[in-house]
Amino acid sequence: MRSLALKVLVDAGGAAALGIADRHAVERLLRIKLKDQHPVKLPSEAGRWLAFPADRLDTVVSTLGLHDLQAITSTAGIAAATEFTDALKVEDAQAETQTVYRVYITPEITSWRAALDPEDDNVSTPRFTTWRLLWGNSYLDERDGFTLADRVSERCGEAHFYLTDPYNSAENWYVSRNGHPVRGFSTHAFPQFSGDPLPFEIEYRQDAVDEEEAEEYAQGVPYALTAADNLSIEPGSVLPRDTRGHGWLATTHPDLSNLHFKGALPL
Repeated sequence: MRSLALKVLVDAGGAAALGIADRHAVERLLRIKLKDQHPVKLPSEAGRWLAFPADRLDTVVSTLGLHDLQAITSTAGIAAATEFTDALKVEDAQAETQTVYRVYITPEITSWRAALDPEDDNVSTPRFTTWRLLWGNSYLDERDGFTLADRVSERCGEAHFYLTDPYNSAENWYVSRNGHPVRGFSTHAFPQFSGDPLPFEIEYRQDAVDEEEAEEYAQGVPYALTAADNLSIEPGSVLPRDTRGHGWLATTHPDLSNLHFKGALPL
């Protein structure tokens, strides 16, 4: 009954509700899990995420004002940012209500296209070879993923925002470089495309096998996962050889740690 009771405590009050000994036990278990967490599985059916160059983690943490970075497995991190509580309302010193978010940043992931022959003019390769993805449904919705991508790219050189929403039949992908929009697609926008087509989009149009496919890609690529696959990292199963290190869980407020978010995360 003890394990069930501990789960109830965390579901009701977050890990902060645990005693010191139990909290240390969970931390030990997490350290064990982190040694063998591959392959990484990122949800591809629906979601929203930012992509940024992997070696700019510290810059992104500073730019977005993230705090309390905790090493975490991908299973727990994705659950924390997409399935469990990822936003809390708190009152500041002036008795004003603020929303604090929880986000997950993946390990470093190498783009499979980075291994392609750079001399092959018929193949687009990403500008950066390794990426990290930031997940957080509430954070990216309420803080606007497009704006966040611009902020991150201004400091990191490049950032992308992706969204797939089967419920609303919506897809979005957006590329920002040096703080400025470069290219984007949004299902429900008018016009749907913004900016000039990128090289990989031109390849899709040129390589069309029939008129129907040529028409499908006449203006560009309208699919977020396809764009992610060509520009950075496509969510799904990531091979162990393409993954390095571990992911991080973080919050957006210095005084509210990850311990206060409710839910017993799967490790």
